[in-house]
Amino acid sequence: MKKVVLLGAGLIGKTIAADLCKDYSVLAVDVDRKKLDRLKSLYPVETILSSVTDWERTSKFLSDADLIIGAVPGFLGFQTLKNIIQLKKDVVDISFFGEDPFELDSLAKQNKVTAVVDCGVAPGLSNIIIGYFNSKMKIDSFKCYVGGLPVEREWPFEYKAPFSPSDVIEEYTRPARIVENGNMVVKPALSEPELIEFKSIGKLEAFNTDGLRSLITTMKIPNMIEKTLRYPGHIEYMRVLREAGFFNKEPMEIGGQKIKPIDFTSKLLFPLWHLDENEPEFTVLRLIIEGNDKQKKKQIIFDLYDKYDERKNLSSMARTTGFTCTAAARLILNEKFNRKGICPPEFIGENEECYNKVLNDLRHRGIEMTFSEKEI
Repeated sequence: MKKVVLLGAGLIGKTIAADLCKDYSVLAVDVDRKKLDRLKSLYPVETILSSVTDWERTSKFLSDADLIIGAVPGFLGFQTLKNIIQLKKDVVDISFFGEDPFELDSLAKQNKVTAVVDCGVAPGLSNIIIGYFNSKMKIDSFKCYVGGLPVEREWPFEYKAPFSPSDVIEEYTRPARIVENGNMVVKPALSEPELIEFKSIGKLEAFNTDGLRSLITTMKIPNMIEKTLRYPGHIEYMRVLREAGFFNKEPMEIGGQKIKPIDFTSKLLFPLWHLDENEPEFTVLRLIIEGNDKQKKKQIIFDLYDKYDERKNLSSMARTTGFTCTAAARLILNEKFNRKGICPPEFIGENEECYNKVLNDLRHRGIEMTFSEKEI
């Protein structure tokens, strides 16, 4: 039986382990003993208490892995991925780090490693879909709207974080790169808000975030944008905190001690944003693709709506992110996808067999998706 080592056993890591342990031997590595004990009590997995920051120790548990999955917080992601590649291990990563993954492309090719990065829902599934359609038609415009939200709207933020809250704050501060008329343009995060109507949800507020990532490099589409979705009003709260300096990373002196404002803010926000394990929430994704297909101007709209799985106690963000990750993992483990180097998910989508396999895996796991197409 092939072996998968999972680095990170949080909400999404737990979902990845639950899915892969059906077919593979799974070893989960984390710094939190409670998370590991909880995981082992639920699923037939092995666990090791260790930190990726102590790579000399952690690497000892990876020598016999057929595949490694990186599910650590973003600030640890790039170095962890580099370390994995240096071990000459294939990897699927969902840490969504801020650095450019293509800086590791030569290293991955030298080590004959398949390294799939950004393999969540968006970026991730959204990339797989645009990669597929880009191979079939000439695309002029791509818009991606994505968000994960609690069902219960609690004042003031009406938001809960199913993954690392520090990565959420990064969405509100990192400048958003978009593509307009063939040129990359940088705009502030939280800018250009718009209201979008969704069936069964109502109106959500969309704003610019830096979610195109690898698509800016790999896709020659003249107009591309990614926006994050929240309940209306959330943007204004985040703008106030950001502009007042609460997200600043430079230390300031208070009462004779130096404190980073973002550390103080995080300490206050994280308890408010904590998503309880059995708390109902949902994930929504909408992709709008416009272009020419066989001399006809077409618009394709993809909609995904997924809810917390009460029966299996799995959050929707963990399901949509985790199951996209495990679908990619199975492609590598089953030798269906073996391209070497840094491989953003759009490279998977370019292969029609792989594209269909990912979507079928998601549907088999109850992820609701619809496509609509019309001439424009």
